[in-house]
Amino acid sequence: MNKRSLSSQEIIDLEVKYGAENYHALPVVLTKGEGVFLWDVEGKRYYDFLSAYSAVNQGHCHPKIVGALIEQAQTLELTSRAFHNDVLWDFQKQITTLFGFEKVLPMNSGAEGVETAIKICRKWGYEVKGIAENKAQIVVCNENFHGRTTSIISFSSDKGSRENFGPHTPGFISIEYNNLRALEELLKSNSNIAGFLVEPIQGEAGVNVPSKGYLSMAKALCNQYDVLFIADEIQTGIARTGKMLAVDHENVRPDILILGKALSGGVYPVSAVLADGDIMSIIKPGQHGSTYGGNPIAAAVSMAALNVVEDEKLAENAERLGRIFRKELTEFAAENDLVVLVRGKGLLNAIVINDTEDSTTAWNICLKLRDNGLLAKPTHGNIIRFAPPLVITELQLLECIAIIKRTIEVFWKRSSSK
Repeated sequence: MNKRSLSSQEIIDLEVKYGAENYHALPVVLTKGEGVFLWDVEGKRYYDFLSAYSAVNQGHCHPKIVGALIEQAQTLELTSRAFHNDVLWDFQKQITTLFGFEKVLPMNSGAEGVETAIKICRKWGYEVKGIAENKAQIVVCNENFHGRTTSIISFSSDKGSRENFGPHTPGFISIEYNNLRALEELLKSNSNIAGFLVEPIQGEAGVNVPSKGYLSMAKALCNQYDVLFIADEIQTGIARTGKMLAVDHENVRPDILILGKALSGGVYPVSAVLADGDIMSIIKPGQHGSTYGGNPIAAAVSMAALNVVEDEKLAENAERLGRIFRKELTEFAAENDLVVLVRGKGLLNAIVINDTEDSTTAWNICLKLRDNGLLAKPTHGNIIRFAPPLVITELQLLECIAIIKRTIEVFWKRSSSK
């Protein structure tokens, strides 16, 4: 059967028939992407305002990144780490130099990156800090999202992620996000803490931006109590928030940095964990790795993706356009009572809809946005996240803002007339 002859609904029905229903996808079937645009199988064009959860910061099918993929795939695709290849070292040099760390450990998915950081942190806790065997603990934050593996969902506060997946992995203590007092009290009273794992901005929780100074003070507390500060920048990193890293807004240098998503511009699964030699040297040959981690294609693609971010000044573009987006939407929110809050940093933003988390209002708004040519997705029921590719122009952004305002206005007038 020729997939081109199938309608969107037919394809969705076939997915339901043959696939596990582990996602509640917006009903649109995409077949092509270029820059900030996506096209469905019927040929309709959309602005992409999700960017594959910030994996496509460089825009869809960027020719330089795709070119690097094709060239490397035609030369050498995979050796495993049983042998050296002639591309990995170049990527290692580029990424450690760019982010200011001595060592990098490449993996594939973001969740693998988080698992890697957890293992490094625990081993450091035993071998350097001197925590008793099997007593190491890592502090995390409520409403976190770090992935879907068994260990990671063990410290999730999302019921759907945890329920009936136990027994859960021990060794994690959850505290309130953006609460320095809670962090200090815990570090002061518990000498078995090896690390503090935190998202500089909580993306999946609805783009929760912490108070100014939270990250820098949290890092200072970690230094004071000999605890590793682990920054999960899988979603916020690579220019998304207007800096190369979200922690750069407060001049924080993590002890362990986790990257993923836009590290490859959405072209290939790549993640990386960065740290200095005194921390990374904890891992010895045979103790951690991945068949695909650090493969030649991943290395070539990531180098091209990072070059695009720097060459096209995407961090600067995200910073400038993010301010315009929040200003326009904040002024719009003041004129109606359907949007109660606009928040974000750079081009990672969200609006909070004046309805309950179990309501369908945000979902219905996203369906209408789709009809009007813009793709976004709700999170936590009543929050809509807006994260376009960072290659978007000011003119395109203003057109998208007009679509968002026009769409929400219909719902606001409808609710006001009831």
